[in-house]
Amino acid sequence: MSRTLEFVALIITDTIAVAISCILYLRIRFPESFSVMGFSGSEGQMIYPLYASVALAFFWIVVLLIAGMYRERHASSRIDEIVSLTKVITVGVLILVFSIFIDVLETGGSLSIFATYWISVLGLVVFGRIIVRSVQKALILRGYGTHRALVVGWRDKVDRLYRDVAKYPAAGIQIVGSVRLGQQVDEPKNGSEIIDEESVHAIEQLPDLIDDLQVRDVLIALGSQDHKELSEVLQLCDGKNVTLKIVPDFYSVIGGMARTEHIYGLPLIEVLPVPMPVWEQYTKRLIDLVVALIILVIGLPFWIGVIIAVKTTSEGGAVYRQKRVGRKGRVFTMYKFRTMCMDAEAHTGPVWASEDDPRYTAVGRWLRKTRLDEIPQLLNVLRGDMSLVGPRPERPYFVEKLIGKIPLYNRRHRIKPGITGWAQVMWHYDSSLEDVRQKVKYDLYYIENMSLRMDLKILFRTLRAVVSGGGR
Repeated sequence: MSRTLEFVALIITDTIAVAISCILYLRIRFPESFSVMGFSGSEGQMIYPLYASVALAFFWIVVLLIAGMYRERHASSRIDEIVSLTKVITVGVLILVFSIFIDVLETGGSLSIFATYWISVLGLVVFGRIIVRSVQKALILRGYGTHRALVVGWRDKVDRLYRDVAKYPAAGIQIVGSVRLGQQVDEPKNGSEIIDEESVHAIEQLPDLIDDLQVRDVLIALGSQDHKELSEVLQLCDGKNVTLKIVPDFYSVIGGMARTEHIYGLPLIEVLPVPMPVWEQYTKRLIDLVVALIILVIGLPFWIGVIIAVKTTSEGGAVYRQKRVGRKGRVFTMYKFRTMCMDAEAHTGPVWASEDDPRYTAVGRWLRKTRLDEIPQLLNVLRGDMSLVGPRPERPYFVEKLIGKIPLYNRRHRIKPGITGWAQVMWHYDSSLEDVRQKVKYDLYYIENMSLRMDLKILFRTLRAVVSGGGR
């Protein structure tokens, strides 16, 4: 089952479940006057079950979405999903009771009716989910919807992990190749190998293999002392749209950077998950949209004035377009108010700006100092290419050069780039390789500790820099 089909199936079953629960609640609450086409409630107001069902279905879909109940749960435990659903639906029912039905409670409404509603919502949603997951598991056992995986590690551990994966077909992992650190690719086999000779590759081939074989998971089979080898694997996988999982005995090395999970009895540890909870991710996106719209709309007369000032004081357009590398290595077009003269890099090629760069225009220097040159990037935020807060996106030319010079540089591409970030409020603009090294440290710190509270802290510091003219 594809990710899109899974999402659609869950939406349909949940919608049907909560709609039926709504009708059951109204049938129990108003047994004598109930009618699907509408009836008069206890206080004389008209109640339309179909409309109420649609409204409540929308409410529940939003609640489940914010709670992360629609994220991919490939071959995960159904018990864990039921426990999560119980928590989310309990909170949802309490929200409904205290925001909509509080008057009913005060006038003698029975709590047992709401308990029945809670049981019906939970029971029907869980029932629908079990059907979807059962179909999903049946398809996985037949080879549909499996995750293609590479195994990386020492030869004996690779073979052992391959045997473990083969014991649990319901885990939905299909090993399509291996990178064996304790063996040369052309080394003769001893006849007891489990993985075909053609599927054994060298460590240097790992990034290309991930792309060529369409790999979703990289399974790491190393020992607890193999720090150097782990670091190399992490660096080679940086920027790739894959999930890294390791065998449990390596947990002491990873510490707080891992999340343990059991996939149908197969114990694996996910490395470097995004620490921000799902509800915070959705809230972060909502804040991005609201703030971007407010700044663009309210400040529209001023932005028009900036455009006129840029165009009348120097040749060229007011808005500058440039290719940048975003999340998962995708290249997008980023917008800025032009701060330099036309063809500023015609003779030098791509170079970083310096503090007293002669290429700045008079208006451009002021825009850079106040950081208002970044305002057009709010359009990138609305399009979903960027966020308000995140690592600053770099040009493909520099990304190619920096990947080989700065370890883990590609890890910056795990999340959306931002207009401002922890590195920007803690450090100055890039002017040398050492500046980039320092800012990468700040970017990685943000990625491993990102939260709404930290985003608000960064936005406040950025606003202070804009007001004080602390940019450059």
